[in-house]
Amino acid sequence: MAVFRPRVMGIVNTTPDSFSDGGRHDSVEAAVVHGLKLAADGADILDIGGESTRPGAQPVDIETEIARTAPVILGLRAAGWAGPISIDTMKPEVAAVAVGAGANIWNDVSALTFSPASLPTAVDLGCDVVLMHMKGEPRTMQDAPHYDDVVSEVADWLALRAGEVMAAGVAPDRIWLDPGIGFGKTAAHNTALTARLERIGATGLPILYGASRKRTIAAIDPRATDASDRLGGSLALALEAARRGAAIIRVHDVRETVQALAVQAAVTAAG
Repeated sequence: MAVFRPRVMGIVNTTPDSFSDGGRHDSVEAAVVHGLKLAADGADILDIGGESTRPGAQPVDIETEIARTAPVILGLRAAGWAGPISIDTMKPEVAAVAVGAGANIWNDVSALTFSPASLPTAVDLGCDVVLMHMKGEPRTMQDAPHYDDVVSEVADWLALRAGEVMAAGVAPDRIWLDPGIGFGKTAAHNTALTARLERIGATGLPILYGASRKRTIAAIDPRATDASDRLGGSLALALEAARRGAAIIRVHDVRETVQALAVQAAVTAAG
């Protein structure tokens, strides 16, 4: 019996200030080596980011973000990685250069709202797009976020935004939805969204889920103050998201996540 397993997206941060691995892969050579390791560990997609979106993060100019990301994409392609590459950016200029360098997915935490040029650029590029829900913007998004019903509000907003993006000319089969775990949400909001992920999927569009090493885990286990001490929680959330229909799981720890999902699929098949 064949059992569905979500694809795994491996995170390659080229930033000096990302919350989990800032500064570890901020040279082109180090980022390419890391990306190839994630591919060898079983990543289906590599997600390249050049600007931190952690709470309180400061913006990065276009030129710096391009310099951090485009050479990494070129390097991965030159090294033989033929799988999907995602560019994690809010800026249409960065996305355009990244796609020109070999990326084929635009992962946008602003859901193509950052710039008036974002949506037209996505249409022109013809690449897949990830539309994420974020309340506020990275510098202030964790300043007491409030929802009356977080699941309904996030699901309805994503459905509305997807409709707008389709109306502008992006094909429905190129759109993924991301509930934005940790982006303008408390731990209670994040766990509620995870528990009711099917509500996000009611549109029929695939869900990308990313909770790897996030502070929600530390809210449940206060001893996990360091991001590197959140593997167990990351795997638990990944497995729960997979069980509830996520099509893509975005993670730092690719090997462990691939293994966990394979075991989950084997148990499901046996039952």
